[in-house]
This record gives sequence, structure tokens and C-alpha cells, in this order.
Amino acid sequence: MEIPADKLLSGFLLTRQAFDTQQGICLSYWLKTEQGPANVLVTQQSTVFFVEATLQQQVTQYLNDHAISYEKITPLALKTFNQQSVCAIYFRSMRDYYRAKEILASYRIKCYEDDFRPEDRFLMERFVTAHCQFNVSEQAIMAENTSSHAAPRIYAQQCRPIPKTQIDSGFLLDMVSLDIECSMQGELYSIGLYSHALNGKSLTQVLMIGDNSNTKSKLPLIERQQIAPCIRWLEDEKALLVALIDWFKQHDPDVVIGWNVVQFDFNVLQKRCDLYQLLFSIGRDGKAPRWRKNNNSGQQYIDIAGRVVLDGIDLLKTATYNFPSFSLDYVATELLARGKKVEDVDNRVQEITDNFHHDKLALAAYNLEDCRLVTQIFEKTQLLEFAMLRAQLTGLTLDRIGGSVAAFTNLYLPKLHRAGYVAPNLGDGLKGLVSPGGYVMDSIPGLYQNVLVLDFKSLYPSIIRSFNIDPMGMIEGLKAPEDAIEGFDGAYFSRDKHFLPQIIKDLWQERDKAKQENNAALSQAIKIIMNSFYGVLGSTGCRFFDPRLSGSITKRGHQLLKQTQVWIEAKGYRVIYGDTDSIFVHVGNDKSAEQSRALGASLAEFINSQWQQKLEAEFHIKSELEIEFETHFSQFFMPTIRGLDVGTKKRYAGLVRENGDTQIIFKGLESVRTDWTELAKTFQRSLYLKVFNQEPVKEYVMQVVQDTYDGKLDDLLVYRKRIRKRLSEYVKNVPPHIKAARAADAINQQQGKPLKFQGKGWIEYYLTTAGPQAKGYVTAPLDYQLYIDKQIATVADAILPFINESFTAIVDQQQSLF
Repeated sequence: MEIPADKLLSGFLLTRQAFDTQQGICLSYWLKTEQGPANVLVTQQSTVFFVEATLQQQVTQYLNDHAISYEKITPLALKTFNQQSVCAIYFRSMRDYYRAKEILASYRIKCYEDDFRPEDRFLMERFVTAHCQFNVSEQAIMAENTSSHAAPRIYAQQCRPIPKTQIDSGFLLDMVSLDIECSMQGELYSIGLYSHALNGKSLTQVLMIGDNSNTKSKLPLIERQQIAPCIRWLEDEKALLVALIDWFKQHDPDVVIGWNVVQFDFNVLQKRCDLYQLLFSIGRDGKAPRWRKNNNSGQQYIDIAGRVVLDGIDLLKTATYNFPSFSLDYVATELLARGKKVEDVDNRVQEITDNFHHDKLALAAYNLEDCRLVTQIFEKTQLLEFAMLRAQLTGLTLDRIGGSVAAFTNLYLPKLHRAGYVAPNLGDGLKGLVSPGGYVMDSIPGLYQNVLVLDFKSLYPSIIRSFNIDPMGMIEGLKAPEDAIEGFDGAYFSRDKHFLPQIIKDLWQERDKAKQENNAALSQAIKIIMNSFYGVLGSTGCRFFDPRLSGSITKRGHQLLKQTQVWIEAKGYRVIYGDTDSIFVHVGNDKSAEQSRALGASLAEFINSQWQQKLEAEFHIKSELEIEFETHFSQFFMPTIRGLDVGTKKRYAGLVRENGDTQIIFKGLESVRTDWTELAKTFQRSLYLKVFNQEPVKEYVMQVVQDTYDGKLDDLLVYRKRIRKRLSEYVKNVPPHIKAARAADAINQQQGKPLKFQGKGWIEYYLTTAGPQAKGYVTAPLDYQLYIDKQIATVADAILPFINESFTAIVDQQQSLF
């Protein structure tokens, strides 16, 4: 690797670590640069936490009594939120740092900001997120020439963020998809590796135990000819593992992707290496991964020097995708319109084992197809781009799951320090108050024509911007409430000393720019970050939590919706529902679609003008609130709570006609619920469409009932539910799907087959005259009457009374005909 002439090494941060040396703490950062990967070392560093200055003498005495080495204790021009001055305690080793924390905690000495790792603080205090520049020292040239590593160790002292104008928006990391196939006991069969462009080249390879002496296969000839050259044959499992380790050294990917890839694939690979006493040396430093485990959830994490592992399931959830099932087969079918290359997904382990022994080409094809599916899901949803942008915006590592609190802290803390404060600790916020959730109005049930939905754009971020809601801003506001903006529950916010409103404004502008450039990944990343800030301030897991902060957001939201309702109804229109940031307005049955949409735009303009005037008059602030006309429902249905005349909340359906297209939107009803059968969903969609179009419904209802009795709809009667814990743990309350799972595994046990349902997972089952029975294990007739009573009747009775019909009357009429 050639060191840049200006000695500024620029790149994208992949992994980070800190470790003790005799000269102090060494910070190790792996970057991907234009010249290739590089390991940057920042040596002779210290780590720090803070204590109140009045305790300095005691702290010094305690540390000396326990022979804990520290570099220095220095009074600082910083203070706590309680206005207490602090001093900083610096340590040259992490071992002493952690021991000091424990000792001081035993004396009930509060240490501030004692939970930051030095490799994270070094970046955060310099406003470095992902794209960064290091000042390379003179030692770097020597390091490059003497290092035996493929990627050089480069020494640096300072680091800074790369200016936005210099960031290559098209920069991507080299990514490979990895998937293993193995027996139920974890014995490896093969490892698939796939990439569209790894180091500029496409790659398709399967490492397979066995040889090519028997290439008979059920695959078509052309597919056999395509698969065979991709296979590298290995003698045994140990040789397979060695080949994988060599593959990593040769191809050197930045990112490894997969499906449950950490908890399953890498976990199995590590265990098999341990079995053979092999060093799983796949890191760019030639070392094995470091494993961490969350003791509460059991979740495992893997750190590979210079490489990032991204799990498709975790990343989709982080990007707010939601599927009834996150199995690869289900997600691929939904996003790519094709699933796994296997005849029976539910019994794929048996098929995999059979193919390993009798048709290795078919196994290789299956293995590679799983790799391809994951790659194409990443490409379809721009998951790698999303992860990189999220890292750049927040400073979170690429593989960080969740992390809203950490993202907020990374952005906020360095600004807080420069304003003269240290951050509070968990639990320092005001006790005894509870901030409410979003405001949900009582609905007015009924069938309507011309319902408009007006939606406050990013309501909570807009409230934060308008009213200057900010942790430090509240501390400063309480010092001079007469000059501050009043919040709720005794909160006041400074008009000029705050950071969060500007952070949100900057993100908002970046999102608007991303939308203009059609950058969906960036727009989504920014939206998630912005919308998380309220949740962070309302979370007891955040050091800045204070119910006065979150309450000043949600209670202001309540006030906004209630006042907006007053203004709309004063104009003669009826508000039939409202939820958090949306308000539903019935504007009358006499309007055309064009008139309704024009009215929606007019109402939005009127409400925005009203809020601008009101906030200026009452608070002397500029309104950042913006309500938008979002949807015109030509037909709309708000149901009642079952068995009552009271309207429901968060449940409705409506018909939208726009640009020649017709779409029914369901919210909270059976059609979008994963715990209802396809029979209920299909029936509801068709029935509601007929009602909205004012078509006769009796004949359709009778036909569905009769088809159900006749067994014509059996494929729609499957329930699908998640088993969330081991079957043995269900004791007092045993729901139907657990009964089905236990009965199915009892049959498996009798027949000497593997037990399928003992752990967590999904089960599909039917309701039969003998109770719930799993799909594939049905021995009794389906209970059609139960399906009709619990599924069809329930759906029908929600809407039929609003057109003066009754499911019971329709069915009784049908029965009288026979």
C-alpha cells in the first residue's frame, strides 16, 4: 500500500478495537481506502471518566489505597446537570480504568460517562462517524515496510471527519454472501460463497466435502454444467475449514452477509474449528474472531478484525421492514418473487442430507441459490447502502443492531462537552412523572364517503424544532424560566442554548435533498434516526431520559390535534378520528374527487397558517409544524368494537381511487393481521370492495359459506403462529398452536422421525373436529362450522350492519333454500 504524499489517509471505518500496551492504550481502526484495507493504530492514548470536583480528595485516597494506577486527575471547566463542577480522571490502561470504576462504585462515588470505550470516544469527540481522515505519522512508512500483514499497520495521531463535499457517494464495500449446509448435529457438508463484484470480479464458489467421481444428478444438464465448475472438492471437514480460512485470505472481503449468519453460520463454523483445534483465523490481522454475548437475550455478536458481518434479518428489521415471517424463503418470495431451491422448505434438512449423500450437485445448487437470494435481497432493499449511510450519519458501527440511544449520544455528547456540561448517568432524570403516548381520538363509527386524511409531517421532530426541546436546553431554561419557552410538567426550554433542534434541522435538510435525488436508502436512514429521537428521550435506557422532555413532546402533540380538530369543525366539517399525527375529516357525500382533494389542500394550508400565527402570538417562536393533505378516501369504514356501539381505534378500511387505480387500504383489520387465515383475509377484501362499490353482497356471502362447507377453500384455512419458547415451557396457558405442535411431535416420535417443533419457530395448523392439528399431521376432518363462526361471521358482522344486512339472516336464508 502506498502512503499518500500529503500523509492524510482517507477511508471508511470498518471495525474498531482498543487494547492495553506498556506505552498506554492503543486504538486499532480498520479502514477501507482507495488503496485497499489498512489498519490504523493510534498509540499512547488514555481513557477518562469524571467525578464531582468536591470528591477529588476522597477519590484520590481511594484509588491510592487500592493501588490503582491513574495518569492524572484534572479539574475541568465542565459541570453536571446539577451545576456541580467536575474533574477528569485519566487512565493509561483499560484494566486500571475498569478496576477504578468498581472501587469507586463500592464507595458510592458517582462516576460520569464511565461507560464509553476509548476507541468510540476518540472518534465521537472529533465528530468522526464513518468516512474519516487520519494524519499519518512518519512511523507509517516504516510500518508498511516491516509489516508481514497483507494490509499494513499504519500509525497515526489525529483523526477528522471527511468533508461532505469530498465523500464519494458511490463508494461501496466489497461484499460476499456466505451460507453453510450441515447436518442436524452441525457436521458441515458445504459452504457457499457468492458475490457480484468482489474486488471487481464476480465470484461463485461452493466448498464441498467429497469428490467429483459421482456427478449423477437430478438437475437439468445445463444447470449441472453451470454448477460443476463452481465446486471445489475437499477431502473432509477439516480440509473444508482450512479451505475457507484460505479463501478469506485470498479474496479478502470487507463485508460478509447472510441469513441468521452470526447466530447460525459463523457459530457453527467456530464450533467446528474448535473441534479440530483449528485457529479460525479469518480476520485481516490473521487472528480468530472475538465473540460477545448478551446475557439477557442470549444474542451473540462477532468481531472480525477488518471485516463486518451483516445479518439480513437484523438489518431488514433495523430498516423497519416488517414481514409475517423473516425466513429466507418467505422474504425472498415477497421481495424477489422466488424462494429457496428446495422441494419441501419445512423438511429441507432431510433433503439437504439426502443430497449430500446422493446428489452433491443439487446440494451445491441449493447452497449457491441461498447465497444469491441473500445478495439480491440486499441489492433490492439497498441494505448495504442503508447500513453505510446510517453509520455515516450516527457513528454507529456497520453491524450495530438497533442503537437509537447510542446514535443520539454520539451526535449529542461532543456538542454538550463544548457547551460546558458532562452527560448525566442513567436514572438521573426526574422521577415520579409519566409522559403519555400519542393522542388517539375516540372514533365515530360508520360508512362514509369522502374522508380526507391530514397528516403532520414528522410531528415529534417538528415539535422539538418548534419548541426547542433539548436536554441541555431544559437545564438552561430552568435557570431563567421567565425568558424561556414553557413546556409541560414544569419544563422550560432555552431559546438559544440547545443542540437537538439544529441536529434535527440538519437531518431534515439532508432528507429533503435525498428525496430530490431519489436516494431511498439515505432518506430511510435519516427518517429512522429523526423519528427515534422522541423514543430515546422517553426511554429509561437513555442517560438523557427525563419525563419532562418526552412529556413536552407528546402532550404538545395532544394539544395540536385537539386544537386542529376545533379549527376544522369550526369550518363545518366533521372530524371522525385522529391518531398521534393524523386527523380524519368527513367533508360530505356531495363532493367530487377533485373537489375533495382541492379541499384537502386548502385545509392543510389554513391549518399551517393558523399554527404559525398561534405560536408566534403565544410563544414568540417560529412554527416548524407542517400538516399535509395525505389521502382522499372515496369510501371509508370505521368499525365498532365487537359487541359494542363504540368506535374502535387504530382499525379502519378505505377505498382510494387515484390516477385510474383503485386500492383498498386496511389498518388493524383481519386483512393485515398475521394471526388470521387467508380465508378471512380474502373474504374481507372482497366483501369490503363490494360494499364500497355498493354491489349486492348476499350471494357472495352465501357462496363463500357453501364453498367452505364443501371443502373447496381448504388451502385458505391454515393458521400460522410463532412458537416463542420451548414447548415444555408452556404450562398454565396452552394455546391452540402449541397443542398442534405437541401432537405433531408426538407423531414424529412414534414414527422415529426428528422432532420439529420443540424450539422456537413457526407452525402452520388447522382447526379440526379433534382440535388443532399441524399441517402435514391432520388426521381428523376440518371443523368447517368453527371456521365459519370464528372467521367468516366475525368479518361479515363488522360491516354488514352498516348496510342493514346481517350474516345470520343471510345464512338462515341460505339454509332455508336447501
